[in-house]
Amino acid sequence: MSQADYIRRTGEIEHYFDRTALDAWKRLTGDQPVSGIRATVRKGREEMRRTLVNWLPQDLTGWRILDAGCGSGVLSFELVERGAEVVGVDLSAQMIAHARQRALDLSTFGPGGRGSVTFHSGDMLDPRHGHFDAVVAMDVLIHYRPADAVRVLHRLAERTSRSIIFTLAPGSRLLRAMLATGKIFPRGNRAPAIYPVQPDRLVSEMLHNPGFAGWTSGRSHKVGVGFYTSQAMEVIR
Repeated sequence: MSQADYIRRTGEIEHYFDRTALDAWKRLTGDQPVSGIRATVRKGREEMRRTLVNWLPQDLTGWRILDAGCGSGVLSFELVERGAEVVGVDLSAQMIAHARQRALDLSTFGPGGRGSVTFHSGDMLDPRHGHFDAVVAMDVLIHYRPADAVRVLHRLAERTSRSIIFTLAPGSRLLRAMLATGKIFPRGNRAPAIYPVQPDRLVSEMLHNPGFAGWTSGRSHKVGVGFYTSQAMEVIR
């Protein structure tokens, strides 16, 4: 993946989440009632978010965590509650503005040993975000071709000391049929392409790359709820 390819792809994703389907994603990640396909997607995403958060220690005091592709910040807030210092990054400036407002509305910050969160719009790979104990990337790498997803993970691994937790779209006949015929949003609001993979194979091949020396595979868990299908993966240093 060249820098030009990466910039082009991130631009496509930014355009979708920042301009095309912003209101739809605000509803999906909020508390407003949704129905049909979107209800199954919300339920699946909630189950996946619980999985990823629960793979981290209950007490995250002293941990610095990157929430890559943080969207409206729901996962970031849960990590803050456990005491982490969270950096939430998303390509969509509008979603970041929404996350900042939610932080104020939810009174996320306060006494009791809670952590902190800062939200930034931009590139999750920007080295200016610094180094992290852990990275969580929920439903972000699904929008990159497998080889490009590995390159993104490698860039993240260079600045991560403990673990990277991420999701991939597991390839299956059912998922491919869903992607071909069933869309979460109306035609004008369809998401950028999703690239199904064989998650265990991708991680195994990835860890054989010299750039991942010292990393090993961890847990794996698949979530399938209606039109939401995603597989959580973990690599540990």
